[in-house]
Amino acid sequence: MSIYAFADIDDGRAVKINASVRFPSRQDGNIFFDSSHPINLKFGDELPVKVEGLYSVVAFRPSHILLSRDVLGGKSLYYNPFTLTFSSFKSYFSEQAVELMPGETVKIGYDSRIISRSIHNFEEVFPEETRDIEELVDTIRKALSSFDPGFSCLAFSGGVDSSLLASLYDIPLISVTASKQEEEWVKNAARMLDRDIEILKFKERDVREAIPRVISAIETEDKLQVSIAIPEYFTLKFAKELGYRNVVFGQGADELFGGYKRYEAMDKRELEYELQKDIMNIGRDNLVRDSKLAYSLEMNIMTPYLQWDVIRAGINIPADSKIRKANGSIVRKFILRELALEYIPKEIAYRDKKAFQYSTRTSSILMKLARKEEMMVQEYLEKFK
Repeated sequence: MSIYAFADIDDGRAVKINASVRFPSRQDGNIFFDSSHPINLKFGDELPVKVEGLYSVVAFRPSHILLSRDVLGGKSLYYNPFTLTFSSFKSYFSEQAVELMPGETVKIGYDSRIISRSIHNFEEVFPEETRDIEELVDTIRKALSSFDPGFSCLAFSGGVDSSLLASLYDIPLISVTASKQEEEWVKNAARMLDRDIEILKFKERDVREAIPRVISAIETEDKLQVSIAIPEYFTLKFAKELGYRNVVFGQGADELFGGYKRYEAMDKRELEYELQKDIMNIGRDNLVRDSKLAYSLEMNIMTPYLQWDVIRAGINIPADSKIRKANGSIVRKFILRELALEYIPKEIAYRDKKAFQYSTRTSSILMKLARKEEMMVQEYLEKFK
């Protein structure tokens, strides 16, 4: 549920508001929000440029209801002004739900009238800057080092993103996979970092049983989204079974530092455009899925790479420092790997890792399940609507 509120309406006006939250969202008086940062309502329409982190908020004020969301759109929030219904999930609406857009703030009267609507864009919060690469990297180093994970565990894959975080934070490591090869690498990488790790090995049966739960949580049957969400679901569920409510993920590193395979074929101009577009759309493409999964399990995902200081520095690092040719091959996330070398062995820092859905064998298991019913994967997943 996370955030959920609806009004009792009489003669076109709200006479009573019914509202509740579940972890990780919180309530502070008449403010219902999901944010690791304080929500100060005095900022009003300026909240998207004042709150330096991912957030969503529904606040019941004397004269109006205020809705707001960060510019990345990292936390899902939907509403219907006519019924005065608000939720983190579309499925809670019996009528049409309107998605609050990234960076948008809306004020709605108790008579269902839209009083005002404003949107702050990505460039307002994350402007282009001219700074030396060394200064930008130092900003990233300091921000990552000073991040406080509290009582949490780290989703560890043995790649550069999670290994750098594992070297910085003294918290337990967990991993999930259906691949024996991946399991051995993760164990080996943890040993190289002198760390213990808890590993959950899932099977075809587990994937089959998880599919309807995952689709219900992320509210889409899209095969790419589902294939990524399934191992994330197992990770969050495993962490919860181990007694944690907070899990550190490495989300954002690929978009900020050039981690996707498709970047390799792009020229500098195209690469710069795609990197900017991908970080701007990370909420729609990735974070909403992740937040809904976390909400469904009442878990909290922590994202050190998506701290505002890291994003501000990361987007201003030139593209040719993120994707670079070295020893006859193309190295993605070059600048992050070089930073990571200060903390982790080169074998880990420069290891070329597959995407989560492939390294864990989730995609191949979905293909196998679909073939058993003589279907394509997308068709198979649509059975679970």
